[in-house]
Order: sequence, then C-alpha cells, then structure tokens
Amino acid sequence: DLAVTVITAFLWLVSTFTWAKALADIKMSTGASIIPGIESCKAPGTTCRFASVTSMGTLNVSVVFGLLNMVLWGGNVWFVYKDTNLHN
Repeated sequence: DLAVTVITAFLWLVSTFTWAKALADIKMSTGASIIPGIESCKAPGTTCRFASVTSMGTLNVSVVFGLLNMVLWGGNVWFVYKDTNLHN
C-alpha cells in the first residue's frame, strides 16, 4: 500500500506540473504576442488586431485543485507509512 500511495502521489505531482506548463503554453499561444508571427498580418495594407481571449479562470482553478489534491495524497502517504512496520 505504501509503495502504491507514494507512486500515486508522485504521479499526481508530475501530472499537475505538466498540466500547469501546458496551460502556460496555451496562454502564450493564444495571446496578443502571436500577431507579429502571422504571415497574413505582414502583408502590406493589412491590419491585424487582437480582440480577446476567452477567460481561462476555470483552467487556473483546475491547476490549484490538482496541487491541493497532491497535498492530500502526500498526507495519505504519511498515514499509510505510520501503519507499516517501517514506523516504530
């Protein structure tokens, strides 16, 4: 049980950080900084403007809940460890 709980907590930590990095990449790829890289915006007589991006607040909340869940799994590791023979 202890090994499975440690592995699960570690994988949850890695997946949360991976999702946070992916979310940061999504925000960067959909921001106003992409306009200079669009070929059709470089054409003479063309004007490109950045209107808006949909709110990503719920995605930010998902990262926070992922971190909170990892803390919960970390606490579970402690309690499972206390139930093993390794803890005297």
